[in-house]
Order: sequence, then C-alpha cells, then structure tokens
Amino acid sequence: MGEDAENTGTTGATGTARTTGAPQAPEGAGRTDGVEEGRVGRDRDRRIGRRTLLIGGAAAAVGTAVLARGELGHLWWRLPGVEKPRVAGAVDFRGAQWVAASSANWRRADRPDDYGIDRVVIHVTQGSYRSAVKVFQDPAHGAAAHYIVREDGHITQMIRELDVAFHAGNRGYNERSVGIEHEGFVERASSFTDAMYAASARLTAAVCGRYGIPVDRAHIIGHVEVPGTDHTDPGRFWDWDRYIRLVRQARTAAEPTRTAGA
Repeated sequence: MGEDAENTGTTGATGTARTTGAPQAPEGAGRTDGVEEGRVGRDRDRRIGRRTLLIGGAAAAVGTAVLARGELGHLWWRLPGVEKPRVAGAVDFRGAQWVAASSANWRRADRPDDYGIDRVVIHVTQGSYRSAVKVFQDPAHGAAAHYIVREDGHITQMIRELDVAFHAGNRGYNERSVGIEHEGFVERASSFTDAMYAASARLTAAVCGRYGIPVDRAHIIGHVEVPGTDHTDPGRFWDWDRYIRLVRQARTAAEPTRTAGA
C-alpha cells in the first residue's frame, strides 16, 4: 500500500468480525465487519521527505521537488504558532458523551479548513457498545469512528469532527467524512431500534447542517459503498428510506423559523 492510499484502518462489518467506513459498491461486498477485530493499518500523512521548509527565512529549500501547494495546505496548522487551541473533553454534538479513542486510531487535522467534509458514513459495530469503545481505545486496532450510537439512543463521541478518523478503509473518504457507528449486528434486524434511528438521525442532521452536506443518499452512505472496502454494513436490515426521512425531519426542525417577509 502506498503512503497516499488508505485501504486499512476500517471499522464496521466484514466476513470476519471487524470494525467501521461511499459511492460504488466495492468488490468483496458480502462480508460483514465488526469492531472486535481491526486491521492494523495506519493512515499516515504524506511525507515531506527530504524537503526542508525554512519558516521565517528568505527561502524554502526543496530537496527533490517543489513542495505541493495542496500538501502544504493540509499541514499549515503544524507550523509554530498557528495550531488552534482544543478544549479537553469538548464534544461537537450537544448531549454526546466524550470518551477518547486512542490517538493511534485517528489523525489530527483542522477540518473543514484543511479537508472539506461532504459525507457521513454509516457503520454497524458487529458487537456491543462496550466492545466498540474498547477496541477504539486500543492503539493496536488501527481504526475508530467519530461517534457510536447505542441501541438506547445514547451517543458517544470518541474523535473530534476536526480530526480524521480511520473508519472508512479509504484515505480520501476518511479525510472528507464523519463516521458514525451503530451498536449491533448487520444480520440482526432487532439491533436497529427506534431510539437508535431517532438519535442517529438527529446527529447526522446536525453534521449535515454544520458542513452544508445535502441530506440524500449520495452524501449519507453506508460503509459498504466506500470504494475499495470489503465491508457490508449497515446491511440489508438498515432502513435507509426511514433514516433519510428522519434526518430530513431533524434538519428541518433545527432550522431557524423565518418571519413573514424576511
């Protein structure tokens, strides 16, 4: 695997229990993926290599080629004095519980300034809520999602939306999406409770509103739809029509009421 590819580090459902991460159904769909077993892959940043950037000097020495503008744009926040402050334990969705994932399972970023966010990826844990939290806190797991939605509707955030979670099994999709895990099993319809659908829809509606993501199936996708993945979640029992309807309702309810003539 090349440095710019991210085909490992996924959460969700495959033929063996593994974990999480749109469009175009990939080859190998038909397996399931759960959080009990993760791929130990690292979504490593592009390396500057021999290039040396002289900050504050009169020149930038470049070893083998000119430093790509896009690459520098994704690394700007690492320069002295420009990294934005973080509040420990802060969450992006009101009411969510903060439980930190291992720093080995995500990459610090400053989205959407460095990477635009235009997708939400729906996952299923293939296991319990507790097992999902446990593996996302395991540095050897190599994968984690931003959120986990429990069957009773409780929402846990483990990675800030600012940052790149290793959930999709595809570097580009990781960089541009928010990953949401759902407690349960793809082949168990009872996993997907009313409380889970409602809570997850409110969460996805909030994410879509925050980044201007259209509420449709082109932008709210299943892990199975991520190019190159072999995961099948959320599976045949996930009710997409119901879910998109709930997200739209939640999105409409969150919009400020306009006065007549405004």
